[in-house]
Amino acid sequence: MTDAVITVAAEGLRKTFEAPGGGPLHAVNEIAMTVRAGELTALVGPDGAGKTTLLRMMAGLLKPDAGSLQVLGIDVTAQPQAAQDRISYMPQRFGLYEDLSVQENLNLYADLHGVPQEVRRERFARMLAMTDLTRFTDRPAGKLSGGMKQKLGLACTLVRSPDLLLLDEPSVGVDPLSRRDLWKIVQQLVDDENLSVIVSTAYMDEAERCANVFVMHQGRLLAEGTPAALTQKAHGLTYVATPPPNAPARDLQARLIDARELIIDAVPKGGAVRFIRQPDVDSPALETLLEGIEYQPREAELEDTFMMMLRKHHEDEQAAPAPEAASVDESAGVNNALEGTDGKPAIEVHDLVRKFGDFTAVASTSFEVARGEIFGLLGPNGAGKTTTFRMLCGLLPATSGQLEVAGLNLRNARAQARARIGYVSQKFALYGNLTVLENLEFFGGAYGLRGQALERRIAATIEQFGLKPKAVSELLPGGYKQRLAMATGLLHEPEILFLDEPTSGIDPLARRAIWRTITALAQSGVTIIITTHFMEEAEYCDRIAIQDAGKMLALGTPSEVREQAGDAAGADMNSAFIAIVEQGRAASRPATEGAGA
Repeated sequence: MTDAVITVAAEGLRKTFEAPGGGPLHAVNEIAMTVRAGELTALVGPDGAGKTTLLRMMAGLLKPDAGSLQVLGIDVTAQPQAAQDRISYMPQRFGLYEDLSVQENLNLYADLHGVPQEVRRERFARMLAMTDLTRFTDRPAGKLSGGMKQKLGLACTLVRSPDLLLLDEPSVGVDPLSRRDLWKIVQQLVDDENLSVIVSTAYMDEAERCANVFVMHQGRLLAEGTPAALTQKAHGLTYVATPPPNAPARDLQARLIDARELIIDAVPKGGAVRFIRQPDVDSPALETLLEGIEYQPREAELEDTFMMMLRKHHEDEQAAPAPEAASVDESAGVNNALEGTDGKPAIEVHDLVRKFGDFTAVASTSFEVARGEIFGLLGPNGAGKTTTFRMLCGLLPATSGQLEVAGLNLRNARAQARARIGYVSQKFALYGNLTVLENLEFFGGAYGLRGQALERRIAATIEQFGLKPKAVSELLPGGYKQRLAMATGLLHEPEILFLDEPTSGIDPLARRAIWRTITALAQSGVTIIITTHFMEEAEYCDRIAIQDAGKMLALGTPSEVREQAGDAAGADMNSAFIAIVEQGRAASRPATEGAGA
């Protein structure tokens, strides 16, 4: 292989920072890798694996502490500017100017990169056409949906034609429709311009699109190869089991994932449960665990290999284990909240409307949520689900309609209703400089708990979630931060728990543990309302609602929603979501032509 076909060559690459609690943090540790030109290459790994640090070194923004790094044949350590002149880099939080229009953002980045005037017209037209932003050039960036902002960020990154494009998790926090559109754009650039692209991602279905995949964890490379070669590592270990009729797939998934000596991983999908057995487990042991439920082999996927590597790495390194599922005492006081409800739903919504001036964010929405149900609220960026979610929590008043939560009308009893609900925001909203115990004491007091009642609930919650009272909150791993957030939301034993994208930005092992806890809470009688952009997580829900442009497009069990989507969905909730949204938009044209932002 010659230098002409190598985009990146690294040997013994290392970058060390000081950890927040003191001591070294090896963000990138002895990395050796070669990336070929003209290909789409993926860096995959959980949060904190070192992907962002590695990309920033490739972009010449961070200087390695040791090792060599050649990018486009240039020693990026010695000549960072020479490399940067040929690289376009889109970080996770791209710096759009929200008070400037789409066109003004493009002009600004063209000025910053010194793009000649004679080149701009053709380049702008191409980028706007690829991102489907041509109709929105006069719209302020702050008025765009999350998915459209990501596409504008990509367009601004590509106002000049680079030799290498670096994308740091470009699809994080965006809906499946926007995610699909972003990847179409990236693939078109690779095909049409022979562009070299290195992308970091937490989505294994995205990594499967790439020519080569590098798997990272805790600063090191665990494996590399084509998606097919890596997937082969899980061959012969992957199965699917179908639970009995009317039995939630999540209950079977919980039983399997709890049996760590037999099962590596398990997730619900398409009404069934896909699982990976330990290599040394025989059929009789599986049959005993499954208690007569039928199972059969299935084709392995890249995510199966990824989960196997993460589990094995934790075992071999004897690192801090991934968070185990928080235990829930099914006889705890939360069940007492169900007494005296006369079988009424936990939430009743009738003709709910929310307007912001002339803009209708939520239009005449109606649904009910049963007690003890896990209810998923899904939709594209800008669909109105966040507005609906905030109204359900009592954080935003409705313009019109009827809304009852925990048997209380939010129009005249919002404060009383809030006392009976718990809320966990998408971003870690606790006090990072306080310990776990101090956060629990503060929020317990805010919920009105005092004295022995507060002490009892804190002790029970710390045991339930496996938390360390003296640990400083900002130093906790992502999964434990989310568990602390859930613990504070449950201190006052609410009837209803609202979770706003609780697994966003945390690694797959922690995501499994969070969902194991959610399942246990639902089994104990807590009603769960959850938003998520991970469509596979919709499979944990009893029912889901899909919104777009403020309107309800689908409402039912995951199976019913897939059925509504028709042949386009199959057993894939991601495909069902995209099909339903596209069907809804097609049916509403031309009335909403240009909407969706």
